[in-house]
Amino acid sequence: MPKLKKSIEVAVPVRVAYDQWTQFEEFPRFMEGVESVKQLDDRRLRWRANVAGKVEEWDAEIVEQTPDRVISWRSTSGARNEGIVLFTPLDSGKTKIELDLHWEPKDVTERVGDVLGADDMRVQGDLQRFKDFVEKRGAPTGAWRGEIHGERVEADEEAGTGSRG
Repeated sequence: MPKLKKSIEVAVPVRVAYDQWTQFEEFPRFMEGVESVKQLDDRRLRWRANVAGKVEEWDAEIVEQTPDRVISWRSTSGARNEGIVLFTPLDSGKTKIELDLHWEPKDVTERVGDVLGADDMRVQGDLQRFKDFVEKRGAPTGAWRGEIHGERVEADEEAGTGSRG
């Protein structure tokens, strides 16, 4: 299963970077090939993307989510994939975002893309576009401040559940 680790520093506070990342339905605005992400509920997502020239759809579930720290997920249908994104506050109101992604290529085209480094460049480009998007806005398009630990979902009662997008 190919693995990819990438990171980027963004010039916004950790809360802004994290809150924007929780807005999954906004991902097509900065993720190459992602056509849509539909938030089914607090834990489940429906993805539609162009992968190696073919439209693919799959479901994913969030398995761990802690505000301003971590979001991890795994696919529940379609090609196997899973990942984790970590948010680390830095000096001067900046944030380090670290993405660790694992996936199972479905066919030769996807395996060749991995070998040639296309996946590496795509993910780094996605992180750069996220950086540009969130820095230009300066504020998230929404926020969800609840927590997810396996099957357990805890809404942020003080701030309300917020909006997933």
